[in-house]
Amino acid sequence: MTPTRSFRIVRAVLMVAFAAYFFVPLLAMFDFSTQNRGSAEGRTWDNWAFMVTDEDLRASIIASLLLSLFTVVLMVVLLVPTMVWVRLRVPGMRRIIEFLCLLPLTIPALVIVVGISNVYSWVTYLLGDSPLVLTFAYVVLVLPYSYRAIDSALSAIDVATLSEAARSLGAGWFTVIVRIVLPNVTGGVLGAAFIAVALVMGEYVFASLLHFDTLPVAMAALYKSNGAAAMAAALASMLFVVLLLMGLTLLSRDRHKQGASS
Repeated sequence: MTPTRSFRIVRAVLMVAFAAYFFVPLLAMFDFSTQNRGSAEGRTWDNWAFMVTDEDLRASIIASLLLSLFTVVLMVVLLVPTMVWVRLRVPGMRRIIEFLCLLPLTIPALVIVVGISNVYSWVTYLLGDSPLVLTFAYVVLVLPYSYRAIDSALSAIDVATLSEAARSLGAGWFTVIVRIVLPNVTGGVLGAAFIAVALVMGEYVFASLLHFDTLPVAMAALYKSNGAAAMAAALASMLFVVLLLMGLTLLSRDRHKQGASS
């Protein structure tokens, strides 16, 4: 047996093992969520339909999806201009900005939420008690991961040359960031967006201790009375994140192909 063939066999065995490791639990979740408790045989989609028919669960799903969207938008609006400005104007501040962005990674989420609980009493007083006010806290929570993804993308291009060329042609800073820099760091922004969505869809500590009904909080409460429906909601959220990752990957590849062809 040649070394190349042996390597292919080992790689195939490892891929099957990894696939089983990831997909067997998902299949078990699907099996549990579709079991018909009323009879010994057959399957039922009632637990999956429960996500639509139950008003509280449906509201929590919508809240988590909107939170994901608003968190991504606010994260991009804050991070990308700040990081570009620091690279061009005050490069000596890069280490400080990096430290501030990575700081939430070193502090447990429980400590952060206890620290901001008093602040959020004013936030809810001014903006209402909608779960969407969690956007501000979630942006802080996703900063370390988003910063790394965007910073890697910015390091792969010559931001100074691109901005100087655009400025010499009369472009303003808004045009430089939106139409020059941002299209060149799309891959990093999409990666940061995926991480943010995955984190928001599964975040429990902030929402629970601040008393907001998001999808993880609703699933935890639902599991006490209807475990199968909670399992269906958990599996649906994971599938949503996987499909989002696949979509972002395909979108990133299409943009790279368009850029290479042009």
